[in-house]
Amino acid sequence: MKRIELLAPARDFAAAKVAVDAGADAVYIGGARFGARQGAVNPVGEVRRTVEYARRYGVRVYATLNTLLWDDELAAAEAEARALLDAGVDALIVQDIALRRMALGCELHASTQVQVRTPEMARFLAEAGFARVILERALSLDEIRRIAAATTAEVECFVHGAICVGYSGRCFLSRSLSPRSGNRGACSQPCRLKWDLTDGAGHTYIAGKHLLSVRDLNLSERLGELLDAGVSSFKIEGRLKDEGYIRNVVAGYRAALDRALAGRPHLVRASAGESRPDFTPAPSKSFTRGESVYFLDGKCRGVASFDTPKAVGEPLGRVVQCSARGYRVETSQPIAPGDGICLLTAEGLRGTNVNAVEGAWIVPNRLERIPAGTPLYRNYDHLFQKRLAASRMRRTIAVSARLEARAGGVELRFEDCEGVTAAVSRRAALDAAQAPDRNAETIRRQLQRSGETIFEVRTVEVAGAEWFVPASLAAELRREGLERLLAARLERPRSHRVLPEDPAARYPEAVVGADGNVTNRLAEAFYRDHGVERIEPPLEQAATTVGACVMQSAYCLRRELGECLLQRPRLRGDLYLEAAGHRYRLDFDCRRCEMRLVDCSKR
Repeated sequence: MKRIELLAPARDFAAAKVAVDAGADAVYIGGARFGARQGAVNPVGEVRRTVEYARRYGVRVYATLNTLLWDDELAAAEAEARALLDAGVDALIVQDIALRRMALGCELHASTQVQVRTPEMARFLAEAGFARVILERALSLDEIRRIAAATTAEVECFVHGAICVGYSGRCFLSRSLSPRSGNRGACSQPCRLKWDLTDGAGHTYIAGKHLLSVRDLNLSERLGELLDAGVSSFKIEGRLKDEGYIRNVVAGYRAALDRALAGRPHLVRASAGESRPDFTPAPSKSFTRGESVYFLDGKCRGVASFDTPKAVGEPLGRVVQCSARGYRVETSQPIAPGDGICLLTAEGLRGTNVNAVEGAWIVPNRLERIPAGTPLYRNYDHLFQKRLAASRMRRTIAVSARLEARAGGVELRFEDCEGVTAAVSRRAALDAAQAPDRNAETIRRQLQRSGETIFEVRTVEVAGAEWFVPASLAAELRREGLERLLAARLERPRSHRVLPEDPAARYPEAVVGADGNVTNRLAEAFYRDHGVERIEPPLEQAATTVGACVMQSAYCLRRELGECLLQRPRLRGDLYLEAAGHRYRLDFDCRRCEMRLVDCSKR
């Protein structure tokens, strides 16, 4: 049966542990260098701790080495990769194709930074030895279906979290504004800044709006469709997010994915164990810029958040009256003192805390004079976050036990939900039990006390209850037996898809452009060996980006504004985005329904 995976982010070991406990089937974590999140790095020892904890449940661990590499970094990158593999990670997530040429002998996943957008690219990467392809976030369900049908590689898809407005791996906007590069793990997120939309000649159409900032992804209601399309790994974004976010979002998606799997008997969850949240998961109560399915149903309007790039949270309703007393609100949800609320006003997002609630009135910490009808959001649910912080959620593996007593001793055998077994026995001269039924019941109670182990003993069969088994002996056997069961789980061989590179595989294009990110000799040799005829100097290493396309995107500002060139727009002529002395011309490819940003800055 096909194994289906819920993949969670981990900033560090603590976050990884939370993700595993909440029900993740796999986690992805950064090492010390070469990860696409410079704020989420870990020494090898922390990665090893993560592997050791995760393996108890059959949870896989992937290490992110998904930045571009310079020639003088190849040796260090290879050393980092080998150290992570020695620590036990199950696969490496890579952007730079040079890692394919390092003879690492490991499972490789092609990062979303590789920009897998077509069936041809997915097919090639599988032939080149990649076990998994991680899709671009801007794809439609039909595009995902076609890609999955075209490749033998596993297909991984983002389902929750922040969206890069540009195609991943092809965005140089941060690099054009500063020394910080997204392809080197240090994106400054200029897409979240305020921009002016101008004609480039002194006229401003829109001033000071977050014109490139898109809402966050939430596909929790669409997991079944993605399963049917061929997706096998469901990825949550957020290696910089806190533990509360991880606990809540992973638990929410665990429940949603389990519901989708329940109606598809040919699919099976990729790890073992049951997580029982001691709170009601609600992903919309964790960090969100507003929820969207983005372009899953095709390219459309309504995916941007012009007013703010910050977390607005869940919609509560609206303010129906504002007075010196506070706000009278219309909402179907309870509001509590300590909640954080925000209001989208004409001047932008305004946030404050709730000091008191008096019927339909709330008393804010800071009062803003706003008109009736102003939308109200909650970006901090005080009571929910309190329950989340107090959560002691555990993940347990179901176990059955069988104890057999005889005159000369006792044998205890455990078997877990995956068929892993362990047995322990003792030679002892047992006395006849005066009350066999009571003896059997005492044994059952003793064997079900699994304590702080990862196991939950759900059924106990007792044979030979006519022989008295002291409770201390049963407890001793239980402790030793569960220790052996855990050891047996850890000793199981792991399955990895270590695939060869087919030298006959042909790259889908004859030319790799400047945005193709060929920044070292190993990557250059790879592309040439697979039929590429011309490789342009990489934009990532250019002295300037002026005159170059610094972003390609399925997001179109004209579409978002209702000014599509194919629908009689009012805005004619060239359009530019401007901020802080930088100017970018917007080029529109109507045939592909894409937008490009060309750097027209003077410096």
